[in-house]
Amino acid sequence: MRKFVVRFAACAALVLGVAALAAQTHAGKAAPGQIVIVFKDGHRQTFNLADVARLEFSGTGGVPISEVAPTPPGALPRGHFLGKWEVGDGSGGTFYITLDENGSAWRSLHRVHGHWAYVNGEARVTWDDGAMDAIRRIDGKDQKFAYRAGKTFTSEPDNVTDAHNTSPRPI
Repeated sequence: MRKFVVRFAACAALVLGVAALAAQTHAGKAAPGQIVIVFKDGHRQTFNLADVARLEFSGTGGVPISEVAPTPPGALPRGHFLGKWEVGDGSGGTFYITLDENGSAWRSLHRVHGHWAYVNGEARVTWDDGAMDAIRRIDGKDQKFAYRAGKTFTSEPDNVTDAHNTSPRPI
C-alpha cells in the first residue's frame, strides 16, 4: 500500500508540474488576432484585436498613433512614404518633411520634430508643437493635408497641397 501511495503522489506531482509548465509557456503569448501588453512589473494582459478600436499613447494629445484596421486594398506600402518630401505651406511657399524608417519625423518649417505612423495606407505625422500632417495618395497624386493643433486626422484640413518625395526609394 505504501508503494502505491508513493507512486500516486509522484505521478500527481509530475502531472501538476507538466500542467503548470504548459500553462506558463502559453500564458501571455498572443494567438492570431490578439495583442499582449506586458507591464513593468512583468504581468501580462491579452486583448482580442476585434475588441480594440484604436491604440492611443500618452504624449500625443490623445491622437491615435495607430488605428487597428486593415490597410485598404490597393493602398501604397509604408516604404512609399520614407524619405524627404517637398510640400506646400498653404500660402504658396514650400518646406520639407522627412520621414525616417524608425518613425521619427522632421519638419523644416519652424524646425520641428515629430513622429509618424503608417495608418490605413497613409503617413500620419504628429508634430511636437501639436500640429499634424498626413500624406495621402488621392487620384494617383500625393498630397499633404495639414491640421492645426487640437484637430484630428478626420477633421477638415486647414490646407491641402501637393507633396513630392525628393528621395524616393525602391520599395
